[in-house]
This record gives sequence, structure tokens and C-alpha cells, in this order.
Amino acid sequence: MNRFNRAITTYIFFLIGLCIAQQAMANLKNDLQDGQHVLLMRHADAPGFGDPAGYIVTQCATQRNLGDYGKRQAKAIGIWLTNQGIQKAEVFSSPWCRCLDTATLLNKGPVKIEPSLGSFFDDMSLEKRQTKALEAFVKNELAKQSKTPLILVTHHVNIEAFTGKVVGVGDMVLVKVNKNGEHVSHTIYPSPKI
Repeated sequence: MNRFNRAITTYIFFLIGLCIAQQAMANLKNDLQDGQHVLLMRHADAPGFGDPAGYIVTQCATQRNLGDYGKRQAKAIGIWLTNQGIQKAEVFSSPWCRCLDTATLLNKGPVKIEPSLGSFFDDMSLEKRQTKALEAFVKNELAKQSKTPLILVTHHVNIEAFTGKVVGVGDMVLVKVNKNGEHVSHTIYPSPKI
């Protein structure tokens, strides 16, 4: 293959890739406006594992919080969402400070605390009850028939219980739900690299 043919072939593959990427971006925005999808997000990077003994959910200084990288990561996710056509959203967060800070740094609108998004890492016996509460919350929010995307910032245990998938910090899961707010299918969107 001569240089001209290679250049044409490369250009064609570039255009095909661009078209596929644009379709994926349009699909995310459209899916989040159809009343059947929600975007779950694991909080951005917070160094460590679990929370320190004796932490208090209402006191950020007692918890594991976002580091500098996590703050940059959360801002980058917000920019990535903007590039997907999501300018604003209904944003709900776990009461944990690392989730609230992630949700705020997305810059997609006011952040509201939702208890069903709170971590049950310290008491796994709460998994079923809390997942049922999350399903009811999703059902009620999507029933409002708003075209505004619904973004839920939470923890890995909550996402795994809801979808069956383990995700990394800052990863997003687009979840299709049934009329009862229960998981039907999902697509994982990895956190953008920074």
C-alpha cells in the first residue's frame, strides 16, 4: 500500500471512530432524558480504604476525603459530562463528604443528599434494605417525567449491590431500570484520564 492509500485509510478510520464517538455521546444524553436511565457514579479518588474508626458522617474531618487528585478527577468528570451534552442535571449524593465533594465539583447544579446512596460498607447486613430504598428513590425520581438527567454519586458497595458490577473511583454506570426502579441493564463509562 502506498503512502497516499495509507493516508486515506487512516483518515477513513478516523472518521468512522469520530462518528462512533459522537453516537455514543448522543446516546448518553438521550438515554438520560428518556425516563428509563440513571447515571450512578462512584465518588472520585479518596486515598485510603473505608473510613477511620469513630468517623461521623456529618463531620468531614473525621472521614476519608478526596485528595488533590480526586478533586481534579471530579472536575474532569464534570467537563467530560459537559462534552457529552449534559450541561445540568438533578444531582443527588450520599451524605459522605467524599461523595458530596465529588457531586459539587461536577458543576451540574445544586446537590441534594439522598440517604439511600449512603455507604453500608461498615454494615453489609443493610445491603438489601438499602438497595430496595435506592430502587424506590430512582422509581420516584424518574416518575417525575423530567427530561433533566439524574446523576447519583455514591459508593462502590452501593453500585455493586444495584448493578452487580464493581467499578473504580470516578467510574460511571449508566443504568436502565424498569418501572419499579430495578436494574435491567447497564453500560460502564470509565472515569476520564487526567
